[in-house]
Amino acid sequence: MREHVVALETAADLDGLPDFYGGGPVTVLEKRVAGLLGTQDAVLFPTGTMAQQVALRYGAERLGVPAAALHPLGHQEVHERHAYAELTGLRGIRSTSAPRNPTAAEIVSLAEPVSTVVIELPLRDAGFVLPTWPELVEVTKAARGIGARVHFDGARIWESAPYLGRSIREIAALADSVYVSFYKTLGGISGAVLAGTADLTEYARTWRHRYGGHLFQQWPVALSALAGLDRELPRIPEYVAHARVIAGALAALPGARVYPEPPHTHQFRLWLPYPAAVLNEAVLAMAEKEGVWFAGGWSDADVPGYAMTEVTAAGPALEWTAADVGAIGVRLFDLLNQETQRT
Repeated sequence: MREHVVALETAADLDGLPDFYGGGPVTVLEKRVAGLLGTQDAVLFPTGTMAQQVALRYGAERLGVPAAALHPLGHQEVHERHAYAELTGLRGIRSTSAPRNPTAAEIVSLAEPVSTVVIELPLRDAGFVLPTWPELVEVTKAARGIGARVHFDGARIWESAPYLGRSIREIAALADSVYVSFYKTLGGISGAVLAGTADLTEYARTWRHRYGGHLFQQWPVALSALAGLDRELPRIPEYVAHARVIAGALAALPGARVYPEPPHTHQFRLWLPYPAAVLNEAVLAMAEKEGVWFAGGWSDADVPGYAMTEVTAAGPALEWTAADVGAIGVRLFDLLNQETQRT
């Protein structure tokens, strides 16, 4: 928390006035993000779950079609408890069953009309995977060809740009609305923005209030987000490049699997041939003994005997060479083998 407080002090003049149901640092943040994305306006929300509900509701009301094309591994289906259906009454139409974003052909082949096609950049629960730039262009064209809006779940859009080979503004220009997060990559306290046309954002401000998201003051969230944009956004290409170095070193460990290989963003999935409980215990033991955190949060994989975790290469990871990663991996395996022998 102390690090966040220090960051707030560098983000703005703290002798200025805070926001009061908007204005102040909140307006500064909204205008900055709209400028980065090239949209007419942007609206700060306390959560991305709320922002995405509003985006889907907007599409359904404007087009009169109470259905949206969603990926079964997408955030709305996996992490939002189907809020779009429970609170808004929309139906989710599966855009594809493949562990990637839908193709243009799959959108054209949807069995019924939809008001919005959602593309998650990257698709986190498929392994942080991205389409190619031509594929992304084609799928957005296909969505408009069937009369639907395009919404980008861009919680991690910041780190998608290097793989797509385009600027954030060029990527956002393909969509009718974009949601971005401030804590997932930028290290903010919380918060999200929904960006798009003036008509969308006027609608979004009304529904944000109705959902209970029009907060009295959000200046700590706004300043934290501004600090993250200043501090982290310029470094993301370096993080993405270094993730490939780290992934390559991890893939060389005995029995290890990395996906995607090479990573599309600065995050990827890692599998090791040990049970999750054993891995979590060994990682903690190494941290206590050596002051080094390898990678935690292991869960048992579908393949018996393997466990999986997600790896993020951010600022601290830049200090690690491939040789460093390999050496730590070997030491972790020694601990794992000792534990296996004891049991």
